[in-house]
Amino acid sequence: MTWRDQGDEDRLKGGLGPSLLAQDLTNKPDDYLIATIQNGRKGTAMPPWKPFISETETRWMVHNLLKKPVERTLVR
Repeated sequence: MTWRDQGDEDRLKGGLGPSLLAQDLTNKPDDYLIATIQNGRKGTAMPPWKPFISETETRWMVHNLLKKPVERTLVR
């Protein structure tokens, strides 16, 4: 079975760790999220990304993770 066969019931629920949905991150300080992305979390599947992305890029990511999703309408 592959991840594609599992259906949607497990999608976006943080199977390997905490969820990264905006509503689950709103109570976390920006600095906590930045440190998590940059340094990873021991004992979890979250690796450190510091060797690959700058702090400025990480701040941009955090800012965008916390945004509410844009409502999209289907144009016909």
